[in-house]
Amino acid sequence: MKIKNFVFNPFQENTFLLYDNTGECVIIDAGCYTSAEEDIITKFIADNNLKLTKLINTHTHIDHILGVDFLRKKYDAQFLAHKNDNYLLDTAVTHAKMFGLNFTNIAYPDAYLFEGDVVTFGETELYILEVPGHTRGHIAILDKNKENVFVGDVLFKGTIGRTDLAGGNYEQLIASIKDKLMTLNPDCVVYSGHGANTTIGYEKFTNNFLKD
Repeated sequence: MKIKNFVFNPFQENTFLLYDNTGECVIIDAGCYTSAEEDIITKFIADNNLKLTKLINTHTHIDHILGVDFLRKKYDAQFLAHKNDNYLLDTAVTHAKMFGLNFTNIAYPDAYLFEGDVVTFGETELYILEVPGHTRGHIAILDKNKENVFVGDVLFKGTIGRTDLAGGNYEQLIASIKDKLMTLNPDCVVYSGHGANTTIGYEKFTNNFLKD
């Protein structure tokens, strides 16, 4: 599996495109907002002869869904997320206006993802972990070999996600990180929704939020 990272929209959100030797691909947290950003990601898809089949969201805060509707319609791709995050889709237009963003509400996901689900594309399998705390329906996405995990806004290099937004819960977030993420291989690369990559081992031994 290959991973391409794009940094999009005013929130500098990480959008990840995953693809394998079959040419099929999925996008995690499609945040492209401007037409220039849309062109960047569609050009990459075209230049690499890829077929986009699924749009997977770790959660549905506005900065992580800005590109979903465009890509969903352009490629007839499935939109997948956790059902418990529908409350954020219900208020997405209001949140967008708060930040001066133009946004038209999108339809609910085509299918919902829950703990233990497996998402496939090409020859690749991705495993779903429920990690609520930043939002009610936040998930993490782990590759089959447990070498890479996409954690959205739950965990960052040296810190953790916010819990002061609607649906946030600090105790729940810490439990999600410790029970679901810190049990992974220390060498597992952590791809966060913003900022630099890190590893499970680095966070386990250096992140002050995770020290007992």
